[in-house]
Amino acid sequence: MSHAPQLRIPAVYMRGGTSKGVFFRLEDLPEAARVPGPARDTLLMRVIGSPDPYGKHTDGMGGATSSTSKCVIISKSEQPGHDVDYLYGQVSIDAPFVDWSGNCGNLSSAVGPFAIANGLIDQARVPNDGLCTVRIWQANIGKTIIAHVPVSNGEVQETGDFELDGVTFPAAEIQLEFVDPSDDGEGGGAMFPTGNLVDDLDVPGVGTFKATMINVGIPTVFVNASDIGYTGTELQGAINEDKAALAKFEAIRAHGAVRMGLIKDVSEAAKRQHTPKVAFVAPPQAHTTSSGKALGADDVDLLVRALSMGKLHHAMMGTASVAIATAAAIPGTLVSEAAGGGERTEVVFGHPSGTLRVGAEARQVDGQWTVAKAVMSRSARVLMDGHVRVPRDSF
Repeated sequence: MSHAPQLRIPAVYMRGGTSKGVFFRLEDLPEAARVPGPARDTLLMRVIGSPDPYGKHTDGMGGATSSTSKCVIISKSEQPGHDVDYLYGQVSIDAPFVDWSGNCGNLSSAVGPFAIANGLIDQARVPNDGLCTVRIWQANIGKTIIAHVPVSNGEVQETGDFELDGVTFPAAEIQLEFVDPSDDGEGGGAMFPTGNLVDDLDVPGVGTFKATMINVGIPTVFVNASDIGYTGTELQGAINEDKAALAKFEAIRAHGAVRMGLIKDVSEAAKRQHTPKVAFVAPPQAHTTSSGKALGADDVDLLVRALSMGKLHHAMMGTASVAIATAAAIPGTLVSEAAGGGERTEVVFGHPSGTLRVGAEARQVDGQWTVAKAVMSRSARVLMDGHVRVPRDSF
């Protein structure tokens, strides 16, 4: 019996922020996978190693966590004034689907470096030393991201002394600007889809509590830690090893998604794992991070823990950081209240791995809140490049 050899597809394995994923140029994908549809989804699932009933991704490139089960497709942009189109797929670990409903803010930091290194930016625009500005069209949500990528000796600079909590080693700093990051479509196209800064969210079996539901960066449901029995200092084990806690957060997420207009019924939430996110906030207090570092109450403005793909994130999603920055800038939200209230243009929040500083420019126009941009720093690095291999009959 003869067996066909595996298919070799050019790819780059990259870390971006506190995530990592497999990056492809659109033109390098097999023809059937160059367009949205079952062939593309099946191919990416096979690359990652999903669905995996063992939850390990042993037979793929994934890491069996929400931060490592990711694929990115990059192409020269078809949008005026942009350099590249960036499409992000969150691959489910235990179910056969790819969620295309949102962006990955962490991997956004790797898009500019990938584009420069792979010939998608006009070489005349790449300085020998300095910053190269890459205008990115985020195709999942139809938004602009501007990446300022350091270049040294004509090549992307990856090493440096910028430290990012949640990443083991320092690297070169990449500044990201998320331009007009509020949602234009889902949930009625409003930053606050319910029309309120704070709502009473009724979750059967859990209770009724205050929630700020915001569509910016990524749809996010914020609740007070104390209202659901937490302090805001929890690390991954306290949540991820508690099946009852995970079920509670999924119920909150599902009912929040309905209130935000993202789904019509809670039964649809299982097919939309990537969005919305659920996060709980609390005022600052001293505690120890996952690395063993002591964090004082004076080191941050507030504490935030967020769940991604059904598990507490080890640090913070980049898109959720945009939501945090924006909500903190708007007096009256739960995020702003946890940070002490008032107006602000930046906030330092504590997450399980440490701290992060993010900024947002929010203002009220005709009674509606808008945000011009959110800014944060990340880093990115190529871990491996070459080819990924998948069985030819796998898609």
